[in-house]
Amino acid sequence: MSELDELARRVRAATNLLVLTGAGMSAESGVPTFRDAQTGLWARFRPEDLATPEAFARDPKNVWNWYAWRRGMASSVAPHAGHRALAELERQLGAQCTLVTQNVDGLHQRAGSQRVIELHGNILRTICSITRQPIGEAWLAQHHGEEPPRSPHHPRGLARPDVVWFGESLPEAALAEASQAAGRCDLCLVVGTSSLVYPAAELPLVALAAGAWVVEINPERTPHSGRVSQRIEGTAARVLPALVAGR
Repeated sequence: MSELDELARRVRAATNLLVLTGAGMSAESGVPTFRDAQTGLWARFRPEDLATPEAFARDPKNVWNWYAWRRGMASSVAPHAGHRALAELERQLGAQCTLVTQNVDGLHQRAGSQRVIELHGNILRTICSITRQPIGEAWLAQHHGEEPPRSPHHPRGLARPDVVWFGESLPEAALAEASQAAGRCDLCLVVGTSSLVYPAAELPLVALAAGAWVVEINPERTPHSGRVSQRIEGTAARVLPALVAGR
C-alpha cells in the first residue's frame, strides 16, 4: 500500500480531522510568502518594518499602501487544486473536518471551504485601528483616495487591515477554537507550513500529545519533520487532490 493509500484509509476512518495550512499553500497559487513579497517599490523595506502597530502609527499612509498592494496580489490569483480538494473534503466530512490557516488571503473560502479558522486574520477585510470593528467596502469606496480612510467607529481611528501584526496577539477565540480542535482530533494534516511560527506551530504538537496521527505534507523538511507520525514529500496542489480521489 502506498503512503497516499494509507493516508486515504486514515482519512476515511477519522472521526475528527484537523487541517493546518501555511504560506506554502498560498505560494502555489502565486501569492508570495511574507518575506518574498518585497519587490519593486517595496524592495527597500523589510516586512518587519511595515507590519507593526508602531509602523502604522509612524507612517499610516505607507503601511496602508503596502497592504493595498498586497491585497491586489491576493485578489489577482485563484485557488489551486489543493484548496479545492480541502473544500471537497469538508463537504464529505462535514463537522468532522476543521480547517485552520495561517494565511490571510481568503483562498480557502474562495475555493468553497466554509469552516475556516483564520489565526492571522484576513487581508481582504478592514477594521478600525482603535475599536477593531469592521469597516465595510461601501465606506471605503466613499472615502477612496484617503490613505488610509478615517474610521466611522472612532474619531481618532483609522482604517487598517484585519491582520495580526508583529507584537500583536492572535485572536483569542480563533486560537482557542484551533487548540480545542487539535486536542480532540485523531488525524491532523499539516500542509505547506514551515512550523516555525508560534503559537500555530504548537498545534501539531498538541495533536501528537493527544494521540492523533499527524501527517506533514511539504516539499521541504521542517523542525517538526522528525516528530510527526508520517511525512509526505510533495506540494499541496499535488498531494491533496490525490488524497481526496483515493478516499
